Amino acid sequence: MDEIEGGTCYWANMPPELLREVLMKIEDSESSWPARKHVVACAAVCKSWREIIKELVKTLEVSGKITFPISIKQPGPRESLIQCFVKRNRATQMHYLYLSLSQALAGDGKFLLAARRFRRPAFTEHVISLHPDHMFRASGSYIGKLRSNFLGNKFVVYDALPPHAGAKILQTRSTQMVGLKQISPGVPTGNYPVAQIMYELNVLGARSPRRMHCIMDSTPASAIKPGGVAPIQVDFPFSNANSFPAIPFFWSKSNGLDKSLSAPLNSQREASLVLRNEAPRWNQQLHCWCLNFQGRVTVASVKNFQLVASPENGVVGAGNEKIFLQFGKYSWMIHIEWEVIVL
Repeated sequence: MDEIEGGTCYWANMPPELLREVLMKIEDSESSWPARKHVVACAAVCKSWREIIKELVKTLEVSGKITFPISIKQPGPRESLIQCFVKRNRATQMHYLYLSLSQALAGDGKFLLAARRFRRPAFTEHVISLHPDHMFRASGSYIGKLRSNFLGNKFVVYDALPPHAGAKILQTRSTQMVGLKQISPGVPTGNYPVAQIMYELNVLGARSPRRMHCIMDSTPASAIKPGGVAPIQVDFPFSNANSFPAIPFFWSKSNGLDKSLSAPLNSQREASLVLRNEAPRWNQQLHCWCLNFQGRVTVASVKNFQLVASPENGVVGAGNEKIFLQFGKYSWMIHIEWEVIVL
């Protein structure tokens, strides 16, 4: 990029009104990937371009568009689906999450997240990264992890950065490992519990439907009610970033999560959103358990599930059965609706 005297980019001297009009047309026309990369490129030109792009690009909940990495930590759109698929590499214990670029869920998509499984004597851990090859906690791409207990029926999702002001860090050995290379100097990094998932003991055997509950600690139960507001992060709090400066978080107060995988999963989270899996129905003709995926799932599996609001959220009526997330085998498909974040 050519520069004029004083180190100022030539492009930064465009009239603000003209620049805004041009960038507005680009943001509006390049609405999906891979064309969406041009919006990201505009944000990298110079500071003035970046500030305008930040104003034009709305949150995922409002626009339904995934643009910058922070989108994966924002609630999905209320009236549409975010369609993704998962690729698994058994040899390397890797999972890759892609944004689907076609209705057929075929071919390559837009890469979103990668996770690698690490087995420990007492638990299993999936390290989550924004980069498909940088799977270490000390890397700048590390954003969180998923940890299971010894039995594999209870999981905790941890964020590497505070999901909201006042979030309490969980001090563990892995927290110290993150500190080897500070992700955001000036921002405390470590393990911030943001969600818990529990599978109930299946007394009918491994091939029968499984029951699960999810507690979204950073999302209040009131968010799914009419007029409810969900907490939204608008940027990573990177104080050393050369890209986007930190922006204050918008968040809603909620109760803290249990700090141990052995702690009970119960109504202690009365301020947090609780999700449960939709119970499948037995199909007498097919002799199998069935869920209505609207044709988006092609392979039967006990791992297929749909998440709806739990009655304990205090929401009654037909809207109680709205599907917030569904996961099923196509290769592996995942659909995300509001109020679930991709991470």
